[in-house]
Formats: sequence, structure tokens, C-alpha cells
Amino acid sequence: MKKYFKAEILENIKLVEGIYKLSFYHEADIKPGQFYMLKPNTTLLGRPISVCEVDENKVSFVYAVVGQGTNEFKNLKQGDTLNVIGPLGNGFDYIKSYKRVALVSGGIGIAPMLELSKRLKQNNKDIKVDLVCGFRDEAYLIEDIKQYVDNVLISSDSGKVGKKGFVTEILNLDLYDTVLCCGPEPMMKNVVNKCKEKNVEVYVSMEKHMACGVGACLVCTCKTKNGNKRSCKDGPVFNGYEIEL
Repeated sequence: MKKYFKAEILENIKLVEGIYKLSFYHEADIKPGQFYMLKPNTTLLGRPISVCEVDENKVSFVYAVVGQGTNEFKNLKQGDTLNVIGPLGNGFDYIKSYKRVALVSGGIGIAPMLELSKRLKQNNKDIKVDLVCGFRDEAYLIEDIKQYVDNVLISSDSGKVGKKGFVTEILNLDLYDTVLCCGPEPMMKNVVNKCKEKNVEVYVSMEKHMACGVGACLVCTCKTKNGNKRSCKDGPVFNGYEIEL
């Protein structure tokens, strides 16, 4: 079983209000869509945070400050240490022979799309990849992802950036044969239902509460057509046609 190890923080910077980017060195074979358990000193359990980018051995994460653990993360400085386990779970298949792909994200679900878009383009120069993303108010990571995608479409709840409304309102499934999705479950459920109507292949990354991150505690169980599966071990990426959202 994987064990926690201490990682030295390289950077921990604020992107927009309530959103931070943290990085440390770790030599590992990492797939886009995988995650690490980052353990605050003040809590018993770690927090599952998706890998945002891999630059040689530098691993970066983008997280939202939402509770005690992530509030502790935001105060970490260069040189501080953090207990971590990873990489964990099964990520997105970026080697598959895709042709027209939409990366659909909601909120902090945009985090894994940076490394995913990079790998998709590196693996297939002829692939068409668009980012279709939704935010509450402010956008982030867009400039980083732009270099790896053909188009960027943005929506926001407030209308401050992009089109005011839901991300599903700016997603035209007639343009794609595959959707790779990450975000809140209600959004992903809507995306999956629309993909089924259009017969578009869809894969979703489940955002579940996790305790151990290695498949032992069963806290992150989700329902599929093939029975209950563990988001941390069997996922977090699942075929949207098989998962029950």
C-alpha cells in the first residue's frame, strides 16, 4: 500500500480569489486525471487534489479553498513540507485515437484539463481539441490551456467572463465525437445525458469525498451498471455510459 511521504513546496500562489496553485517535485509516471492525497497537519485525513500539470518532475495542483484542510494549504510557503500520497487512481486515456474532442469542465474541474490537453496534442497532432468551461465568476488557467487547444468557450454564473449561464448551454455536441468531463456531479449528469442523446462518447472524472485514497475505506463508492465502484481505485475517470449519476 502506498504511504505518505513529505514533499517540499516549490510554490503556492493565488490565481484568483479562493483558488491557488501548489507544486512540488515528485518523480513518477503520472497520467492526466490522476490525483494525490494531500494531508494537512491539523486533520486526520488527506484531501484528494487532481494533478493539474506535470513539467518533468515538477507536479502542480490547483485547488479551491473550501474548508479547514484547504485553508491550511493556502498558508504553505516555499520550503514548507506537506504529507502526500500519489499518484493515485486511473486517469483519462489520452492515447486513444480521438478525432474531435471537447474538454468540458465546471469550476475547479478545469484543473486536470491542462495536462490532459497537453498530452492529447502531444500524442496526436491532427486531433481537434476544444475547451468548454464554466465558472462561477472569475476564470483561471485559460491562458495556460490555450496553447494546447483549438478553441476556448467560456460561461459563468455571473456573466463576468464568457456567456452568462451554464456550461452545457455553450456545448455543441454536433462538433465532437468524444467528451472528457470534470466538474460538479449535476453538471456532469447533464453532459452525460446530452451525450447519450447525440451518441457521443463521454468519460467523466468523479469528484467524491475520499478518506484513504487507496481503495480500502469504501467512502468514495459510486454506482455503476456493473455494481458499486471505488472512485479512488477504479476511477476517478469512468465511462459516462456506465456510471449512474
